[in-house]
Amino acid sequence: MSSLPPPSPEALAHSAKLRELILRDIEQQGGWIPFSRYMELALYAPGLGYYTAGAHKFGSAGDFITAPEISPLFGRTLARQVAEIMAHSTPQVTELGAGSGRLAIDVLLELERLDRLPERYAILEVSADLRQRQQALLQELAPHLAALVIWLDELPDSLSGAVIGNEVLDALPVHIMHWGDEEIFERGVTSRANNFEWQSRLPGDSVLLQAAQQIDMPEDSISEISLTARGLTGSLCQRLAHGALLFIDYGFGASEYYHPQRTRGTLMCHYRHRAHDDPFFLTGLQDITAHVDFTAIAESAIDHGAQLLGYTSQAHFLINGGITDLLQEVSPDNLREYLPLSMQVQKLTSPAEMGELFKVMALGKGIEQPLSGFAHGDLTRYL
Repeated sequence: MSSLPPPSPEALAHSAKLRELILRDIEQQGGWIPFSRYMELALYAPGLGYYTAGAHKFGSAGDFITAPEISPLFGRTLARQVAEIMAHSTPQVTELGAGSGRLAIDVLLELERLDRLPERYAILEVSADLRQRQQALLQELAPHLAALVIWLDELPDSLSGAVIGNEVLDALPVHIMHWGDEEIFERGVTSRANNFEWQSRLPGDSVLLQAAQQIDMPEDSISEISLTARGLTGSLCQRLAHGALLFIDYGFGASEYYHPQRTRGTLMCHYRHRAHDDPFFLTGLQDITAHVDFTAIAESAIDHGAQLLGYTSQAHFLINGGITDLLQEVSPDNLREYLPLSMQVQKLTSPAEMGELFKVMALGKGIEQPLSGFAHGDLTRYL
């Protein structure tokens, strides 16, 4: 990884502490842990994991840029779909993992413009550091709306209104499976000379094995199964009384996710805006993600009493939601403001950028009216 920017001595010391914690966990578990456990600790170990420690993750100074950091028009367009969901259910919004806080602010400011502010905007955030950053940004950019926002430590017993999950599912731990010639194995992590190494074993989880057996993959294929993403979706749908969940993430339906030509999986790491496939590199200093199997998400929702309300590409969702109308609020003659916004819309909607790889899925209860964000570009046939 010599081509990647070197971390500071402080960052290396931080990574070493997390590595020690994971090595101890491997030892305590008998010398082997499933990759899902490694990913969980690398991302979420209290005070040490990638998302729970204090390093910058989002924007140009971090490791990757999400749609809300690309353009305020993303949050403004999403707010229009949120307003529609609230009108058909309850005037409440819950955001899962709010990142920098930028999306929450853009959504709230647009809802204010529309005179559709919620009674409450709740943010479920597991990182104390990110929570502080979100609170600081809210006070800086929209202090007059701060009274509407609350932070949650865990999912409430009941949800209603609009629930937003922007790039949440891809950051949940995944099991990595290896389809052999006769057996299906689970890839896990062991240690040798204080270094992490891959080691495969027969799955010990019957639910995981059953899920893998239902997938038809060529011999010697590797791919991911996220029981955590399925579980989160089920929990959200169980708790949802009236309203809709909106998941925005990169991924595919199962037929494309587990396509015979995609035999090495989708696991990817992000460090300083560079992507690579070594999850053992600089543990705790890089993001680890996998694409989302949206078929599994939809099936889990249906199993827990929800309905699939829509599934489309990010490009279609944003265009259906009026992002080009928002762009036209700025005159093309005003090059200084128009050109940057136009380039942002291009990045969000272009098939060569985020437009096609990112999908939007709506899952709900008690919403009878079609959602405008899914009016054109239906992709449910690919689930």
